[in-house]
Amino acid sequence: MTSRRYRLTRKGARAATLVAAVAMALVAIEAAARAQQPDQLGGGRDPDETIAEGVTIAGVAVGGLTLQEAGRAVSRHASRAVTVTFRKESWRYAPQSLGARADVETAVEAALGAPAGVDLPLRVSVDQAALTRWKQQFAARFDRKRKNAKLVLRELRPVLEKSRRGRELSRWSAGVMLTTALEEHDRAPVELPARIVKPKVTADDFRAAIVIRRATNRLVFYRPGGPKGMRVVRKFGVATGQASFPTPLGSFEIVRKTANPWWIPPDSDWAEGAEPIPPGPGNPLGTRWMGLSTPAVGIHGTPDAASIGYSASHGCIRMLVPEAEWLFERVEEGTPVYILDA
Repeated sequence: MTSRRYRLTRKGARAATLVAAVAMALVAIEAAARAQQPDQLGGGRDPDETIAEGVTIAGVAVGGLTLQEAGRAVSRHASRAVTVTFRKESWRYAPQSLGARADVETAVEAALGAPAGVDLPLRVSVDQAALTRWKQQFAARFDRKRKNAKLVLRELRPVLEKSRRGRELSRWSAGVMLTTALEEHDRAPVELPARIVKPKVTADDFRAAIVIRRATNRLVFYRPGGPKGMRVVRKFGVATGQASFPTPLGSFEIVRKTANPWWIPPDSDWAEGAEPIPPGPGNPLGTRWMGLSTPAVGIHGTPDAASIGYSASHGCIRMLVPEAEWLFERVEEGTPVYILDA
């Protein structure tokens, strides 16, 4: 190392020593200043100083407690869970998750200087933006869409799926109720306001159902009841459409009922030149007509009893006249009819 470099190094060492000395002096000054400042909680009072007897904060007895002890007691009180309920369901939430913040520090500071027997308030502020976020998250789990009853086919038979009422949280009212409970330190269960949404279609709207099995020329009449919601009441042999005039497959409903109908020739080649036939013994429709929600197809009686059990009609479902009359009295417009290729 040259003499120049040696002199530079000595100067650097002296500078570092000076900086260290200054830093130590500053630390000492700061420590002395801190010693003269009041405590963060207590305003410089003796940490063992206690609150006057009989003093309460929001109903919490803090008399005889130090500042720190009172702070812990009041914090526990303010942090009690809020219970929200709806009928037999209940949920518990920490006040902080609802946007609540209790000003414990201000309350206990006031208590330390309060005379004996004073009841002091505990102010709670509620962050409405945080509460709104909670309401949105809660409603996403709470709200439920209504469900209409409906008939579905399973294993070639109708099954009744029951209805269910929906519900919808009243968010504005819930926010007001929760804010009030939090600000007043009320921990009685908050019964949530909710609107019940009734289904438009219930199980009572389904009084009957018909299943027609085209391949076996059978008609099965169902009524509500049984473990699957619908039970077999009676089975009938019927005639269905010929191969050239097949009975349509699908889900339909009865849209028109007529007693002692006229037979009006359909717009079809096979009925060309035919004349309308009034009610009477020779009417091709028998004495009862139950029209389906598909053009020119219905369930009806027939004077041709020999056709029952066969594919013999021009698309309609024929029944023996007394059996058609029996069925006519037990169905109504809107009764579902399922025609299956089975």
